[in-house]
Amino acid sequence: MTWAAGYSAAAGNNRTVDRVAICGWDIARQSIRLGAAKNRGMHAMTLAFGAVGSAPFLPDIQEHLAGLDRSPRHDDTQQLTIGDTVLDLVGVTLSFGGVVALADIDLSVRRGEILAIIGPNGAGKSSIINVISGVYRPDRGHIRLSGRSYSQIPTQKLARLGIARTFQNLALFKGLSVLDNVVAGRAHKTRSSFVEQIVGLGRAGKEQADARSRALDALEFLHLSHVGDRLAGTLPYGLQKRVELARALVAEPEILLLDEPMAGMTATEKNEMADFVRAARDRFGTTVVLIEHDIGVVMGLSDRVVVLDYGRKIADGTPDEVQRDQRVIDAYLGVAPENEDGEGI
Repeated sequence: MTWAAGYSAAAGNNRTVDRVAICGWDIARQSIRLGAAKNRGMHAMTLAFGAVGSAPFLPDIQEHLAGLDRSPRHDDTQQLTIGDTVLDLVGVTLSFGGVVALADIDLSVRRGEILAIIGPNGAGKSSIINVISGVYRPDRGHIRLSGRSYSQIPTQKLARLGIARTFQNLALFKGLSVLDNVVAGRAHKTRSSFVEQIVGLGRAGKEQADARSRALDALEFLHLSHVGDRLAGTLPYGLQKRVELARALVAEPEILLLDEPMAGMTATEKNEMADFVRAARDRFGTTVVLIEHDIGVVMGLSDRVVVLDYGRKIADGTPDEVQRDQRVIDAYLGVAPENEDGEGI
């Protein structure tokens, strides 16, 4: 299923466009007066980098992940090596009225890596995800994907281009079963005609059976088989987040975009989700780009971390390099640039 929904607000602009590409149809709706104030404050966020998210993963889930022999039909797991660049943002600038959300951003994503994008509130993190998924068209710059250059990624082709995403706010069909929600992630693979699907003849039957089988595999991989027949809207919040991940993975993406996949979760749920993301990368070779506010989780999960502040990239490196970067510490603690030496404090 082609999913590209934007749920972010432009500060001071009081207007955003939520675009949802569902089953190949691109639906745009205007959301009025969703201005977001930039709330930086004392956004310390445990710069000790070892708080929530650092606890060991539950033993039963570890055993489940280690013993799985079924998956959403990707090739068998091989030793993963981070390789060539699969996605490039080149000189991307994005503004909403007079508010600059992204300023001349250069960003490369390498095959097989888990790349985290962090920064204080309003730094431009979700804007990058929305540019990559085609929700926003940059004012300047372009995106290189699969050897082609785009001024804007076509949302209706997102899944076929090898990109899947989850959302900061849940975007499930709450009135459908968990299994049907995950099956929807295979919609972009459908080749049968409308008539074939109505009558159930020809390719339609085979496609439906294949989609169901792969969805069951995805549910098993994410430890959701026991809730497959339940309505998605009746599940606890943490499990609904996991259903979104299953729907994204069943599309067999080359690049997986995760917009705050652990927001609102308990510490235990965050650790579970972090291990599932890592297991998906290791088993399927999926490249992961994630936004997450829990720094403990980010530092333990990511291969590389990019830090944004006021729409500009201020750091790019390994977790160890980033957590020692003075510019990153200042951005989170709110140290004013003109007083970086601490004079008068």
